[in-house]
Formats: sequence, C-alpha cells, structure tokens
Amino acid sequence: MAHYNLFAPKPPLNNEEHATTLLSHSNAKIFHIVSPPHFQSDLFCQNEDEWVSLLQGEATLAIEGELHALKAGDTLLIPANTPHQVIDTSEKPLAMWLAVHLYM
Repeated sequence: MAHYNLFAPKPPLNNEEHATTLLSHSNAKIFHIVSPPHFQSDLFCQNEDEWVSLLQGEATLAIEGELHALKAGDTLLIPANTPHQVIDTSEKPLAMWLAVHLYM
C-alpha cells in the first residue's frame, strides 16, 4: 500500500498544475491536483462524470459558460460531456483539489 500525504510540499508549479494519480481503477480514477496562482486551464469536455472537491484555497470554474466560485470544502459534480474550465485560482493558499473521474 502506497503512502501519500495530500499536504506535503510539492515541486515548483511553473504555471502548470501538478497532478498526481492516487488511484486508478476500472471504474474510477482519483487525482490530487495543485493549481498555481491565477491559473486558467484549457477547456475540458470529458467522456466521464467528474466529481471535484476543493481541499484548500479558492477557485472559479466556468461550467457551460456559468461561473462557479468555490472555496475550501466545496464539492461539485460535472456531468460527462459538459464543457468546463478553471478560470482563476487563489495564491495563498494555493488551490488544492481532489478530482474523481467515474467510468461507466
């Protein structure tokens, strides 16, 4: 069994997200993600449902063009084939996420 600490220091982000796969299963993948300050992602539109939880910091997501402001502790289910994008993330503390992709 592998040991992983969600709050352990991460390498410098260099304006890129740091994503670690915590679990890969036939029906799900769980990712730990740390976003750099003021990060804006590409537009995503995955074939699977995605559940996200913001563990620390703040973030703004655009989901089908509607803005969603998230703070630490907020969770959100993004249905499959729904366009979404990270618009902005906090600097202190950095935005830290758990993301679960559900494969049916």
